[in-house]
Amino acid sequence: MTHPTPSARAAWHNQQVIDRFLDEARVWAVVGLSGDPSRTAYAIADLLQSRGKQIVPIHPDAPVVLGQQGYRTLADVPFDIDVVDVFRRSEMAGQFVDEALAVGAQGVWFQLGVIDHDAFERAEAAGLPMVMDTCPAIEWRLRAS
Repeated sequence: MTHPTPSARAAWHNQQVIDRFLDEARVWAVVGLSGDPSRTAYAIADLLQSRGKQIVPIHPDAPVVLGQQGYRTLADVPFDIDVVDVFRRSEMAGQFVDEALAVGAQGVWFQLGVIDHDAFERAEAAGLPMVMDTCPAIEWRLRAS
């Protein structure tokens, strides 16, 4: 795997975008969220809720998670999405940028370790703010220190 230059990392780790998502985005579609409390997506969705965010589980089984109805796809969600938070392997994550664009989401967040340069370039070209390779829990913790 090639490592990005510091300036490339800065492009997808833009603090203004991170802050806007954390401060202003209300509805977070969490891709890969199931009802398994041992999974990281569950813990982060719980944290998002505790910070006043509405979570929307996106999972093929469409489970109810943390009291919120799940949906099979982003296209099935019957209301506006602010951020699409992706908990999928890097090789599977890029399609969710395209789906986020299709449903008019306001931004995309790829979780820690989830990196897809092509997807980031597509989002950037379309004017869709995107963050990669970090986590809201990490970013909130950095603010507190």
